[in-house]
Amino acid sequence: MNKTTKKTIFSGVQPSGNLHIGNYLGAITQWTQMQDEYNCIFCVVDYHAITVKQDPEILRKKIIEVAKIYLAAGIDPKKSIIFQQSDISEHTELAWTLNTLTRMSDLYRMTQFKDKIGGSKEENAGVGLFDYPVLMASDILLYNTDVVPVGDDQLQHIELTRELAHRFNRDFKEVFKVPEGRTLKSGARIMGLDDPTKKMSKSAKSEYNYIALTDDLSKAAKKIMRAETDSSSEVKYDIKSKPGISNLLVVYSLLADESIKNLEDKYKNKGYGDFKKDLAEVVKKFLINFQNKYNKISDEEVKEILSKGAKKVQPIASDTLSKVKSAIGVK
Repeated sequence: MNKTTKKTIFSGVQPSGNLHIGNYLGAITQWTQMQDEYNCIFCVVDYHAITVKQDPEILRKKIIEVAKIYLAAGIDPKKSIIFQQSDISEHTELAWTLNTLTRMSDLYRMTQFKDKIGGSKEENAGVGLFDYPVLMASDILLYNTDVVPVGDDQLQHIELTRELAHRFNRDFKEVFKVPEGRTLKSGARIMGLDDPTKKMSKSAKSEYNYIALTDDLSKAAKKIMRAETDSSSEVKYDIKSKPGISNLLVVYSLLADESIKNLEDKYKNKGYGDFKKDLAEVVKKFLINFQNKYNKISDEEVKEILSKGAKKVQPIASDTLSKVKSAIGVK
C-alpha cells in the first residue's frame, strides 16, 4: 500500500504513574499491529501529565520511560513517528483557539473529570484538569488524524473532538478533518486487581491495583496471588457475578494467547489457587521478555528518536495552525 493512501492514526500516553499490563494489553500492543496499515503518530503527552502536580525530575524520567515502553512493545520508529508533545508548541496554541469554541456544558459532560477529582469540590480542581479534553482534541486535529484508537471510556472525548472540528469548519472554514474513534478489541478495559469493578489505573493509590511493566517479578506474582476474586472456586468467565476471576481470565488469555473457553476447561476441576499460580508464571514470563527489551534501550537512543519524531511532525503541525490562524483572521 502506498504511504500516501494510508489513513493517519494518532494516540498517546501520559508520562505519569506506572504504565501497566492494562495499558499494554488495552492499547500499546494493539498500536503495534496498526503500523503497516496506517501512518502512525504516537505521542508522549507530557502537557496532559501536568494537569496534576508532578515532580519535575520524576517527570523527566517518566517521559523517557514511556518512550522506552513504546519501543520495547514493538513500536518501530522506522514505521511510526514517536515524539514528545511539549516539543511542538502548536498543541497548546491550537488548544487555546479550540477553547473559544468549547462550551462549559461540553466539559461538564466529561465523566472522567468527575472521576479524577474523586470526592473533591469542583471549584478546587485545576482549570487544566477540567479543560484537558480540549488539549486532547488539539493533539488529534493538529495532524489531520483519521482514526483514534481508544478504550470505550475515551469515546466521549473523541465525540467532543469531532464536535469541535465540525464547529470550526462550519463557523470559519473547512480546515479540520473529522476523526473517527476506533474502539480497541477485547482487553481494552483491563480492570484493577484490587477492585475488578474499576479500570486498572496507573495512578491508583494502591500498587496492588496494577502490575507495572517495570515491576519486580516476585512483586508481580504477589499481586496476582492477592488479586480479588470471590467466595467461589469455579474458574468461569462471568463479568457480572464473577468480575475478579473474569478479569484474570482476560489477562491470562491475552498474555498466553489462549482462549478463555480453553482456560475454563483447563481449570474445570481446579481452584483459584492453582489458576493464580499458573497466571503468575505467565505474567513473570511476559515481564522477563518485555523487560529484557526495555533494558537494552538507552536514554540517549530515546532522546534521539523523540527529537527526530518532533522534526517529522513539526511541518504538519505548523501547516494546520497556519490554516487555522488564517481562517480566524489573525494571520
